[in-house]
Amino acid sequence: MATTTTTVPSAGPIAGSRSFLSRLRDGDEIARLVTFIFAGTVVIITVLLVYEFWRESYLPRHKFGFAFFVTSVWDPIFDKFGALPFIYGTVVTAGIALLLAVPLGIGAAIFLAELAPARVSDTLQFFIDLLAAVPSVIYGLLGVFIVIPVMRQYIQPALKSSLGFLPFFQGPAYGVGFLTAGIVLAIMVIPYIISVSREVLISVPRDQREAALALGSTRWESTWKVVLPFARTGIMGSIFLALARALGETMAVTMVIGNTPTISASLFSPGYSIAAVIANEFTEATGDLYLQSLIELGLVLFLLTFLLNGMARLLIVVTSQRGSEMGQA
Repeated sequence: MATTTTTVPSAGPIAGSRSFLSRLRDGDEIARLVTFIFAGTVVIITVLLVYEFWRESYLPRHKFGFAFFVTSVWDPIFDKFGALPFIYGTVVTAGIALLLAVPLGIGAAIFLAELAPARVSDTLQFFIDLLAAVPSVIYGLLGVFIVIPVMRQYIQPALKSSLGFLPFFQGPAYGVGFLTAGIVLAIMVIPYIISVSREVLISVPRDQREAALALGSTRWESTWKVVLPFARTGIMGSIFLALARALGETMAVTMVIGNTPTISASLFSPGYSIAAVIANEFTEATGDLYLQSLIELGLVLFLLTFLLNGMARLLIVVTSQRGSEMGQA
């Protein structure tokens, strides 16, 4: 009985095994090199910024050392510079902003992602994105013409009469101050919290919700006990993003905080922030020590916001990956 043999043609070379010259002719290596240069430029610019800040802040680091961050005297006439009032003002205003914005932002995100009809959710999200794109100077004008008069005439006197026994609500009601700056910052960062938290909540696999509903949970119980715990990491990322925005905000805070380098327990007291003092005094800095002290403040603010943004992005990525993995399971 005759037998026939079938010869299977050998597979051709895969794309990855092509010679370098062949890929160069096809444009692959050129495209890879050009795009790599574009991506590496971002890293190079960041490193150069840190290097320039570090190099141009030599004098205050050499003269004051760590005392620069823990002293409160800021006197350009006698070349005495301490950053503590500005660090204090930045932390206090950002803390007030988060205290007000986090409950409102997360609550709005839950409504838009879980409870609102799709048409209502998309419409409201459009307006929220518009608020996030408003320039900060517009929020500053809002603070000057609306928030400051309301604070001076109504809110601060009411807080003083009801909670005046606390050191946070004592002193004259100027209208400007830590509390006013915190409220304006809260208005600014709420859209960021809503947008990011909504996307994180939407990324939670539908199976999680359906399983909770199948076990007899209500819509709110499935949201509170299943969806929110699953998205907790990403929501924390949105809070870190909002904190980084609040710490680095300049114009709006400058217009409403009072611009006085003091440390006070009263939230009614005028204060100062790192970004505000740099914006106000950089063009007036005449001596090298004065100028480099402001640059060192800029370095501190840059590194702080850089680290916070990095942490926020990592938390958001972790939550999104968990959602995609469970959706594929």
